[in-house]
Amino acid sequence: MPSVKENDDKPDGLPKDEWQEDALYSIIILGASGDLAKKKIYPVLWSLFRDDLLPKNTSFVGYARSKLSIDDLRKSFQANCKIMKGEEEKFFAFIKNNLYISGSYDSSEDFKRLNESLNEREAKTNAGNRVFYLSLPPFVFDTATQHIRENCWGKTGWNRIVLEKPFGHDLESSRKLATHLNSLFTEEEIYRIDHYLGKELVQNLITLRFANRIFNPAWNNHNVASVMITFKEPIGTQGRGGYFDEYGIIRDIIQNHLMQIFCLAAMEKPVSLNAEDIRDEKVRVLRRIAPATIENSVFGQYLGNPTGKTEDEKMGYLDDPTVPKGSVTPTFAALVLKIDNERWEGVPWILRAGKALNERKAEIRVQFKKPDGDIMPGTGAKRDELVIRFQPNEAIYLKMMTKTPNSHFGMEETELDMTYSKRYEGVVLAEAYQLLFLEILRGRQIHFVRNDELEETWRIFTPLLHQIENEKVKPIDYEFGSRGPRDADRLLAENNFIYTGTYKWPGPSK
Repeated sequence: MPSVKENDDKPDGLPKDEWQEDALYSIIILGASGDLAKKKIYPVLWSLFRDDLLPKNTSFVGYARSKLSIDDLRKSFQANCKIMKGEEEKFFAFIKNNLYISGSYDSSEDFKRLNESLNEREAKTNAGNRVFYLSLPPFVFDTATQHIRENCWGKTGWNRIVLEKPFGHDLESSRKLATHLNSLFTEEEIYRIDHYLGKELVQNLITLRFANRIFNPAWNNHNVASVMITFKEPIGTQGRGGYFDEYGIIRDIIQNHLMQIFCLAAMEKPVSLNAEDIRDEKVRVLRRIAPATIENSVFGQYLGNPTGKTEDEKMGYLDDPTVPKGSVTPTFAALVLKIDNERWEGVPWILRAGKALNERKAEIRVQFKKPDGDIMPGTGAKRDELVIRFQPNEAIYLKMMTKTPNSHFGMEETELDMTYSKRYEGVVLAEAYQLLFLEILRGRQIHFVRNDELEETWRIFTPLLHQIENEKVKPIDYEFGSRGPRDADRLLAENNFIYTGTYKWPGPSK
């Protein structure tokens, strides 16, 4: 059993790399004054610095339009940093390694000033390695990347550019963005972040499938009845509906996060753990999927719950003042995809995501067929299920039937349980962004999205998105705090997923 760390705020097990000693590493955050930078990027960089996981010669350079001092910048993100007692001096050292430059995203002169500052810091080193992190809205991607390439691309070390979703709005806009990026950078220099690929249990899918003899022979249409991948949030848009309304639940969650889980669960065994071999297999399985259709989908939009405990729960999506009146943007979607290959022919893959639901969770649920030649008819045997829960309470458990103690072949549902908080007691799992930042610095692209993956996922969803938007398909109402529209349960039942509601998850051991 791994030992308990005194500071239980820090993840165990992150490897300490052998970094290039005579190089300077610069992490440039474009959009340094924005919400993502303040709430996620700077706190993650601090945690990596605190735990001595970054190269010693690492500088953090913020760039944004706002005119800020370093002290202003610190105040903007410090409240989101976990600073334990005795770490104040270390935090001060982290701040000393920060630089901030105010500039426009469409000004060559401003980017040249940024480059001069980077060159000055790199002058005493043999190599200047640069990570450009675009924490920016999509409408400035083109101009910002053009100026980075023309005015800030380092000459003495490697350069990497990191992009946050959305990567386009549909297939056409995604292709346009890809064409622009490919005119400036090689695919090896581009890191498209999907933070779900940094989650411990998402990364564990490859090990679970291909390092265990017990699972691989059963991982096919002879044994699997259906697969469901679920994302549920118990909160609404909370005043950010105007932003959400531009995208909807399919673009926000399904086309990216859930499809990445889908690929890792459905792909064939790669020839190695090389990034390109893994991403090749993800693309191969995506190419065997027909576009999603409205006939195999259910869309919902939440209403306020009059008995809700909070004001957020009492508000429906259309009550959010930032949402356009009469919007038909779905806040819930359940849809079915099928893979046209030998392994998965006939198996429904159900992707389900929604806001304002009854709980918070993200999981994949593989439901197996009943055994052939049932010798126990009428005993109420349920299907076996392998459940991999990504959040919260990370766990892998196998639901199965067992004999009820002291009975004559009475049956009940139980589980083989690997709850992480129990099995790895005292181990704090690293945040997704922590792992992904280290992978960027290492130059490993396994957990990043390649352009042809993106092309295929947009191919699958663009026709459906255009249809529901052009025809203004009205979503089904569901109440805040419910399981979603009841029609979604019908869709599941029609696609060989049996929901009984009889099994009770015991939750993590205390």
